[in-house]
Amino acid sequence: MAIVPNPHKTTGVLGWIDDRFPLTKMWKDHISEYYAPKNFNFWYFFGSLAMVVLVNQLLTGIFLTMHYKPSAELAFGSIEYIMRDVPFGNIIRYLHSTGASAFFLVVFLHMYRALMYGSYKKPRELIWIFGCLIFVVLMAEAFAGYVLPWGQMSYWGAQVIISLFGAIPVIGNDIVIWIQGDYIPSDATLNRLFSLHVIALPFVLVGLVVAHLMALHEVGSNNPDGIEIKKHKDASGKPLDGIAFHPYYTVKDLFGVGGFLIIFLGIVFFVPDGGGYFLERPNFIQADPLVTPEHITPAWYFGAFYAMLRAVPSKAMGVITMGAAVLILFAVPWLDRSKVRSIRYKGWLSKIALAVFSVAFVLLSYYGLQPPSEIGTFISRLGTVIYFAFFLLMPFYTSIEKTKPEPERVTG
Repeated sequence: MAIVPNPHKTTGVLGWIDDRFPLTKMWKDHISEYYAPKNFNFWYFFGSLAMVVLVNQLLTGIFLTMHYKPSAELAFGSIEYIMRDVPFGNIIRYLHSTGASAFFLVVFLHMYRALMYGSYKKPRELIWIFGCLIFVVLMAEAFAGYVLPWGQMSYWGAQVIISLFGAIPVIGNDIVIWIQGDYIPSDATLNRLFSLHVIALPFVLVGLVVAHLMALHEVGSNNPDGIEIKKHKDASGKPLDGIAFHPYYTVKDLFGVGGFLIIFLGIVFFVPDGGGYFLERPNFIQADPLVTPEHITPAWYFGAFYAMLRAVPSKAMGVITMGAAVLILFAVPWLDRSKVRSIRYKGWLSKIALAVFSVAFVLLSYYGLQPPSEIGTFISRLGTVIYFAFFLLMPFYTSIEKTKPEPERVTG
């Protein structure tokens, strides 16, 4: 059967490939002829930075897996071996541990930008849903990785978090034993979390990232004005307010990546523990089931949700509150009833709500890492109320406020 010549009229090796695989078509559809709004600003760096950090985590994770021993007896020693005896092992380990914190930081900022500019509203609901799924899988991936060093904080953190499933009525204790594979965190627990961390969850995460990008390129990117650039096109069908992603935004993103790497590598080489937030000091001590750390804290990126858990006196209600704090994100596209997308053109109610929500989330993240105290508990409870009020009251304040008229064309 004769091969139908590719429509791009490429020749040589590329032509041979295009006759059999749509390489040039994919390049044009998703990069060189994908038109993005020309008014992207600083907030649009974080999507590409998340991709960079994902690649870093996958590559460094492969090298760490080569030397890691998923055994309760050998895990801590294998980390020490990587740090002391494997050539450049300490750098690879610090790239991975710092990358975990960097991943959550850029994802938080990426999601915050979506909240500011209404990137979840029609027709981009599915992009937001995929993004929320990525966030949930990332949390599971991070928790599994947090346990693997098998230091004091890893062990007791696993004990605390897994025990939360015991709050489920009737079947809770059975679920805890099923997850742990034992009555306490042990060798079986470590093996299960290792399998999830290096095999199952990375595949799911990469698949969701691909789906997220495909959904984005199907409907087009949002912009700081929240208006559709596809409404105004030239004679050739190209958006008047759009520019080709390559070379314009590839160069812009490379500039952002350069700035990010300066900060990222500065932390890796000079303060890899992040002042005790990226690598906790108790985690440099081998896990001991008979010695409880003075203060058990989660990784900083779980701080806000851990504060919500502690803010509720009932263990069962605390677990429900923490779970609801994540699940409510999925409903945002249908909670926002505003006529406009961007915070630039929303009313003062939305602007105040977003500002108060931002402060509350930062305070929750801080107090979730601090020892329990009266002021900490009060602020955590207040922050939890504000967090949920931001979402649950969204249908009301977005529908009654007076908005500014959106421009026909994108602004600067």
